[in-house]
Amino acid sequence: MGDQIQPPADQLAAVSLGNDASTVQKEPFSDRVRIQSILGRPDGGAGLAGQKVRIFGWVKTGREQGKGTFAFLEVNDGSCPANLQVMVDASVYDLPKLVATGTCVTVDGLLKMPPEGKGTKQKIELSVEEVIHVGLVDPATYPIPKTKLTLEKLRETLHLRPRTNTIQSVARIRHALSYATHTFFNDGGFLYIQTPIITTSDCEGAGEMFQVTTLINHSERVEKDLINNPPPTEADIEAARLIVKERGEAVAQLKAAKASKQEIAASVAELTTAKASLANVEERSKLKPGLPKKEDGTIDYAHDFFGREAFLTVSGQLQVETYACSLSSVYTFGPTFRAENSHTSRHLAEFWMVEPELAGADLEDDMNCAEAYVKYMCKYLLEKRYDDMEFMAKNYDKGCIDRLKLVASTPFGRVTYTKAIELLEEAVAKGKTFENSVEWGIDLASEHERYLTEVVFQKPLIVYNYPKGIKAFYMRLNDDGKTVAAMDVLVPKVGELIGGSQREERIDVILERMEEIGLPTEPYEWYLDLRRFGTAKHAGFGLGLERMVLFATGIDNIRDVIPFPRYPGKADL
Repeated sequence: MGDQIQPPADQLAAVSLGNDASTVQKEPFSDRVRIQSILGRPDGGAGLAGQKVRIFGWVKTGREQGKGTFAFLEVNDGSCPANLQVMVDASVYDLPKLVATGTCVTVDGLLKMPPEGKGTKQKIELSVEEVIHVGLVDPATYPIPKTKLTLEKLRETLHLRPRTNTIQSVARIRHALSYATHTFFNDGGFLYIQTPIITTSDCEGAGEMFQVTTLINHSERVEKDLINNPPPTEADIEAARLIVKERGEAVAQLKAAKASKQEIAASVAELTTAKASLANVEERSKLKPGLPKKEDGTIDYAHDFFGREAFLTVSGQLQVETYACSLSSVYTFGPTFRAENSHTSRHLAEFWMVEPELAGADLEDDMNCAEAYVKYMCKYLLEKRYDDMEFMAKNYDKGCIDRLKLVASTPFGRVTYTKAIELLEEAVAKGKTFENSVEWGIDLASEHERYLTEVVFQKPLIVYNYPKGIKAFYMRLNDDGKTVAAMDVLVPKVGELIGGSQREERIDVILERMEEIGLPTEPYEWYLDLRRFGTAKHAGFGLGLERMVLFATGIDNIRDVIPFPRYPGKADL
């Protein structure tokens, strides 16, 4: 797999205090020591022999030996892929309670060099002196055995699948990519803007959005209430009106008789109560089962929580543009939602998007930023999480480390959409078959994208200047009138990783585009104002975090690279 890129020495030596590399560093908020700080050293922890430490973690595997006189435990605390070998004597604790996979332990002990000639890969092991805590497991019912389960099977126990080596490595890789994202944009002078999850704008114009409403719950409550407490009749309303009339007359009579203030105040209070009761009766008389409707039979969203239709966002791009047009370089990083009834290995109903927006930028600037960002993430993983990448290379995709190195060190290819179609047509003419037909105007399928990156260019590729008919209304129309200044970053293994464009800053052009596709302007008046008042050239892109994790790890299904996958029929936990 080529030359190994080792983590920086300062990271590996993070176990030391001051300049004393033989001293174990405890966790910042407890007296425990992370297993990574022991096994992640250049010497594998050998230099810490003789140190007393407290470690915490879960037993991956355990076995009694010496006819039950002692046991070896492989303990992992989630800080790294490696397990620390822990040796417990029967005189210290009841061994059968410790050896079950999944058992949680906190132990104090002495770090020792393992005996030579045992064939162990460990440079250090822990000899337990005291067991502080044990979280017991019943092996008969624990759903995560030490034998390997398929990733598909693990989706049935989302709450426990983080106990497995694969999901733990994915979590650390995902964290590293998230941290790298914030670091890259912060160092580049971008501001992190939190855009809304609930929106009234459809960024993609596809209409496949999750609706946010309280009307259904409200309607169900009303129907239940009407059954238990039937609405008032006209006679009930008339009776309530009569009481108001009587109370009003009583107040008038007391005032005419110049009664005391106390008597008048008491009578006015009775009148107020009667009026409130009448209002309640009249309001209840209007209640009807079902959703509120307008005269034309459509749902009346004026009665909804926000007074209008609202949805879960498909993108934070439109909203973050408002800050780009005030603060220049910004980005948003958060969950987005698509209500596509898709069961493919590349689709989720909820996923995370990184969306930077660069004011004063054109398509070239946008492509440069996207390339630098992807390279940065690849380098960051190789430097900070090489141990997890080795795990992935061993268990899922032997080429994943080489792929990261290739992307990190190779200038991306750049080709127009028109040229990309020509290259695909040439391949078809030479006998290459695709499931999806190739012609100018199509949206490139994943098989087309992967063929271009893996076969034709054999490196990451940026395709730009797409037909306007397959791209969103906000993308800048090129001078040819047929294409827009859009770009996609394609990478081996997954195809499209990033989609972006220069935004249309010309108010007349964007209005024409919206009219062309039949998009109403009213919901987007605020967006159009950015073009009316101090319009600015700007560009941006979006990267799906889960696709980046797929690309890095080589895992096949996107449901296995997000902590809690949501897809049709599934929203566990």
